[in-house]
Amino acid sequence: MERAADECVRREVDGDRVALVQGALPADHDIDELADVFSLLGDPSRLRLLMTLLEAGELCVCDLAAATGMSESAVSHALRLLRAHRVVTVARRGRMAFYRLSDAHVRLLLDVGMSHTAHTVAIHPERDATTNGADA
Repeated sequence: MERAADECVRREVDGDRVALVQGALPADHDIDELADVFSLLGDPSRLRLLMTLLEAGELCVCDLAAATGMSESAVSHALRLLRAHRVVTVARRGRMAFYRLSDAHVRLLLDVGMSHTAHTVAIHPERDATTNGADA
């Protein structure tokens, strides 16, 4: 019987190493928060808004809608979610609200993600079982 590439060859747990890694892992709450942020980034429309803000720095809802091809209603809904998770912030000037990325961490996350996708070829078995790709 042939073993899968990701299957352990040796069925022996390195207890000391596992304990060391478990002790270094973030708390469950922190992992949940990070998963929430990544799930927000998993939506192409929200990601398009974030990339637009990365380029523009700061825009109002109507400019974001025009730049992304989304409706103002869809932009507003997405921005509410992104604000709730501290990914974007809003600055009010009179009756206008201008949105921007919350901080350098969000910028870094987007930059690293784009850099990663620029030099890798994704394998999407859920899209096409015959697609081949390579990791860089």
